[in-house]
Amino acid sequence: MAGLIKREDIEEVRNRTDIKEVIDGYVTLKSAGVGSWKGLCPFHDERSPSFHVRPQVGTFHCFGCGESGDVIAFIQKMDHSTFSETVETLAARVGVELHYEDGGTGPRREEIGRRQRLLDAHKVAEEFFREQLATPGAAAGQEFLTGRGFDQDAAAQFGVGYAPQGWDALLKHLHARGFQDEELKLTGMFSEGNRGIYDRFRGRLIWPIRDLTGATIGFGARKLYEDDQGPKYLNTPETQLYKKSQVLYGVDLAKREITKERQIVVVEGYTDVMACHLSGIGTAVATCGTAFGTDHIKIARRLLRDDGSGGEVVFTFDGDSAGQKAALRAFEEDQRFIAQTYVAVEPTGADPCDLRMSRGPEAVRELINSKRPLFEFAIKAGLKNFNLNTVEGRVQALRVSAPIIADIRDAAIRPAYARELAGWLGMDNEDVNRAVGAAVRRNRMPKGENSQEERRTAAAQSPEQPAAQVFTRPDPRDPVARMEREALEVVLQQPAQLSPEQWQAFYDARFLAPAHAAVHDGVRAAGMAGATPSQWVEAIRQEVPEPLRSFVSELAVTPLPASTNEALLRYCNDIINRLFELQITHLKAEKMGQLQRMDPEGDPEGFQRINRELLELELRRRALRQE
Repeated sequence: MAGLIKREDIEEVRNRTDIKEVIDGYVTLKSAGVGSWKGLCPFHDERSPSFHVRPQVGTFHCFGCGESGDVIAFIQKMDHSTFSETVETLAARVGVELHYEDGGTGPRREEIGRRQRLLDAHKVAEEFFREQLATPGAAAGQEFLTGRGFDQDAAAQFGVGYAPQGWDALLKHLHARGFQDEELKLTGMFSEGNRGIYDRFRGRLIWPIRDLTGATIGFGARKLYEDDQGPKYLNTPETQLYKKSQVLYGVDLAKREITKERQIVVVEGYTDVMACHLSGIGTAVATCGTAFGTDHIKIARRLLRDDGSGGEVVFTFDGDSAGQKAALRAFEEDQRFIAQTYVAVEPTGADPCDLRMSRGPEAVRELINSKRPLFEFAIKAGLKNFNLNTVEGRVQALRVSAPIIADIRDAAIRPAYARELAGWLGMDNEDVNRAVGAAVRRNRMPKGENSQEERRTAAAQSPEQPAAQVFTRPDPRDPVARMEREALEVVLQQPAQLSPEQWQAFYDARFLAPAHAAVHDGVRAAGMAGATPSQWVEAIRQEVPEPLRSFVSELAVTPLPASTNEALLRYCNDIINRLFELQITHLKAEKMGQLQRMDPEGDPEGFQRINRELLELELRRRALRQE
């Protein structure tokens, strides 16, 4: 059973991982000065680069959208993986062996090696299939794609390939690349008979099925020839890599658009995903031979950031009875989402691929735009089961439909749908409102885990809880605030440049801007805790209030105005000295105020002491000017 990864191992992964090398795999970075890199932000659209990386402090920050963090946070955001998954992936990359708390375990080294071999085999197989699609033997596959409006560029975009007829074309290819039968049996790409293993996919059009990271983990194969006795679609069976209940076809291509648009469109097949993407619906995905279930919802919620701040899930189904059943199954899972759920059904029964072929990309976009709430579809589908011409039928339909309206999360639109239901049933509004109200009250009764969770959420949002402190951004036109910010930039980015005496003086300094003061407190706490250079920025981020963590990352990546290492050292020393000079100025002002309030004759010793302190402060200020 997996346990919590030990903190020291997490830090070791951070220490060994080169954040620039990792981010280079996603973003084209260019030098932005000594130790600084910048590029176009992968988290929002922009034309001028505002995404900065500081490898020496292990931090990234976007000045455009505010996204920030360390290498673990970057991979989590890009690949939509959990914290543990990300650490395990990075650990495998840099060769760190992880240990787990409470006797838990993670993936063993041999398991990691075996998994990588399986991924390598799938990558080689995908390349093989794609090459085969261009051969004369793949004419049937080429005709299938052309007949559905997909050209060579479309096939290449989605990695579509062709499995040759015969029994061992892929097997021979993988043997030649050094793969052995024992490991190939684990891939799901081969069947086994009395004479050994043979190709599972033969004479079929092939779609690679990829995970969130873009790694190919399985294949979907479409029958092309009449003499093929197999099913119309044949997928990879369950393997170590491929779990059909946890896979969404096209998610690797759609994930960024889903996160950006806060929308996910669920269609029924591979060609429907292709048709949607080529029609401008870049949020489309499909399940792989199974209904949209709990594990798929987890993926969708992670991509949507399904936290109550918006987002929508749109299901597309054929208009036939099977499509209606699929929509109702999806409705059963609706309450697992916070995002609004919709259904888009083409009255003629055409799927997105058919629509694109017959009426063009605009028709596909119109289908998605014609979506209607899933609960409305569920209500109308349920009404068909009752004879609404009789009193008994209408009452029974009301009993079934009222709980559906009561489950609508947006309480503001419940009354409107109650009125709609009254019209559909031909009943009095008051009767329907009473039935819906009773269902709402039943929903509010404590029962099971959901109610407990609701009570915990309500308690967390209780007025008795203290409100989070709001930090305003310091005014850059204020010379004091600007000086404080520049000093924090130096301390975050170049902590090794400060001597022990300078560190003590920095700890004792006072920062006037509340945001700067909070970061200064975080620096002091991280320093007192003995944070290592590789942990430095992240340790400070963890010490400051949540609203300021992005600000810390911003300070850690802001380019310092120096083009050489010598210039950088001079700049850092100058900024720190100017900070201390500013502190001396504050202290002198306070001492002068005390002096003016004192009676020299009543307290001559105190008066002389403050004069001496003022002289010492002035001497310190002049010494700093000469450094």
